[in-house]
Amino acid sequence: MSSMNSTPSGDRVHIGIFGRRNAGKSSVINAMTGQSLSIVSEVKGTTTDPVQKAMELLPLGPVVLIDTPGIDDEGELGSLRVRRSYQMLNKSDLALLVVDGAEGFLPEDLAILQKIQEKKIPYLIAANKSDQARGTELNGLPAGESVLWVSAKTGENIGTLKDRLAALAPDAQPEFPIISDKINPLDFVVLVVPIDKAAPKGRLILPQQQTIRDILDRGGVPIVCRDTELAVTLERLGTDPALVITDSQAFRKVSAIVPDHILLTSFSILFSRHKGDLAEQIRGVRALDELRDGDKILISEGCTHHRQCGDIGTQKLPAWIRQYTGKDVEFAYTSGTEFPEDLTGYRMVVHCGGCMLNEREMKYRIRCAADQGVPIANYGLVIAQTQGILCRSLQVFPEIAAVLEG
Repeated sequence: MSSMNSTPSGDRVHIGIFGRRNAGKSSVINAMTGQSLSIVSEVKGTTTDPVQKAMELLPLGPVVLIDTPGIDDEGELGSLRVRRSYQMLNKSDLALLVVDGAEGFLPEDLAILQKIQEKKIPYLIAANKSDQARGTELNGLPAGESVLWVSAKTGENIGTLKDRLAALAPDAQPEFPIISDKINPLDFVVLVVPIDKAAPKGRLILPQQQTIRDILDRGGVPIVCRDTELAVTLERLGTDPALVITDSQAFRKVSAIVPDHILLTSFSILFSRHKGDLAEQIRGVRALDELRDGDKILISEGCTHHRQCGDIGTQKLPAWIRQYTGKDVEFAYTSGTEFPEDLTGYRMVVHCGGCMLNEREMKYRIRCAADQGVPIANYGLVIAQTQGILCRSLQVFPEIAAVLEG
């Protein structure tokens, strides 16, 4: 399998392509990739929803290209499309603003440029249609801004466009690894992977795959078993593993099996540090002890999947929270790219590990909550707290002891 196909979406550089209707966003994407990835039409508003495509774009390497609806769309439906385009800024590591060179730099272009700058996203302005309107300056362009003239039709400067994007692209690797900095070469690490109705047939879920790879890259020895074989696995190892990592749903059962002197944590908690802000989410979990009857909790997932009986987000977590708090609380749910801009109606947010989100979007969501004074916690942290093993699950990260004590 090539690196292009095997690199998870969340670990790729996400390039958001923004601009007005018929500025040529889709045409520029097709010209850059040499493929017909996006529908091109003379009719305004052909792109009605953000379209994401994982691919390899040389000289950048593995990327996700995000083709967005026009930022000048009109009407009630159009305003929703514009909002979706702006939402895509939250997951863009790099922004390409495509401007219609024949029409110039208009107020809609300025509005999204200011938002890009506000979010501190590296960006490039491309004036498309140089074959129709060639010039060294773009009419209406703010002072100090530079622009690259291109033509999706003739291919002019498309190679230069890719080179300049590559030069601007930030390192897509998150600040922290998953677990490799906490183990040594040849350490045994036991990964507990329950196989139930929610487990995908014939494969492991992405966090499990990525954790195994991170351990192997460090030279550690991952040992994978189900919760039903954990006790025998530990007995037959003949030596203590450096760490046991479990699916959060099996926390209580696994904690009862693993001796107290062996470090134990969950995949979800590892990803809280890997892509989010572990300290902030540890603070957020304290909100569980302050809940009152009638409080509303938002449970948010970064991916979309078919809900099944016993689903963790819509069934198990609400049940554990109600049992732990003894309060009659309400729950709301979001998934995928949808995340409310206004969180003030919620007493707290409980978010998944974010394995399908890139670091920028996961941290953006955490900041949104913090800025509005709404505590946000992670699935694994909430489950560990409700099972009475939060302190134990965080012992692998001794540097966060001050957060628990503060």
